[in-house]
Amino acid sequence: MRRFAASLLAAASLVTAALAEDVTIATAQGQATIAAPPAKVVAFDVAAIDTLTALGVALAGVPDNLYIPSLKDNPALKVATVGTLFEPDLEKLAGIAPDLIVVGSRSAAQKDAVAQVAPTIDMTIGPDLIPEAEARLAAYGTLFGKTAEAKALKATLDEKLAALKAAGEGKGTALIVMTNGTKLAAYGTGSRFGWLHTQTGLAPAIADLQAEQGHGNVLTHEAIAQADPDWLLVLDRGAAVGEDGQSAEATLKSPLVEGTKAWKNGNVVYLPAAELYIGGGGYSSLVAVIDTLTAALAK
Repeated sequence: MRRFAASLLAAASLVTAALAEDVTIATAQGQATIAAPPAKVVAFDVAAIDTLTALGVALAGVPDNLYIPSLKDNPALKVATVGTLFEPDLEKLAGIAPDLIVVGSRSAAQKDAVAQVAPTIDMTIGPDLIPEAEARLAAYGTLFGKTAEAKALKATLDEKLAALKAAGEGKGTALIVMTNGTKLAAYGTGSRFGWLHTQTGLAPAIADLQAEQGHGNVLTHEAIAQADPDWLLVLDRGAAVGEDGQSAEATLKSPLVEGTKAWKNGNVVYLPAAELYIGGGGYSSLVAVIDTLTAALAK
């Protein structure tokens, strides 16, 4: 009986190998050729986990904190944990014996380390967020034999982006503000959040912000008052990473900010924090941010 079972397993392995074929996809570090579809996948990037989950791809391992509520609560992601975004647990990873490891963004620096365990691709999404997010979606569709699903998701995303653009037409200027406890920072068109300007059509209230990819340009209440934006698009970093501390609303609240057009007209939009800050470019994260913005601009 044991010999028969072993023979079945061996036959199944041969069939799986026969069905696999090499495909070439675009990654953050260029073209990569991978045996597809990989049967056992571990992902260390929240945006990748988000998009793969939207496509219906099962994962064998994820980081211990997924940050985004919809991912943290998803039964399909109650799988093995393999360290953090910044520190992979190589022993646990080796125990899973994955066929493919996906890193990106905060975990990209660990690519060489985890590549000792299994083939690894870097799927970081850069500041040109929408085209790059759509490119990653298409790549995953090719890799996992889910091209039709990827096209359907892209079509839905394109419809939502068109609705967002329509809602933002003629609505004036915006200032993208990130709070971090009591600190304030601003982001411009060339930053990782610059797509909020591009996709809404809202002009930057401060035109000369540096294309900062870290924690933004230092901002004060006085600078917000001077810019006097029509809209304040607000990201609470503390809420995104689960830190205790002063809320974004409390940090912004001051006579100077309350005197702006945005505050007086009720045009302060608190964006989904973890989705924008941690999951930027992941499919459901993008949808959550777009839907929030569209609803605010269309009121």
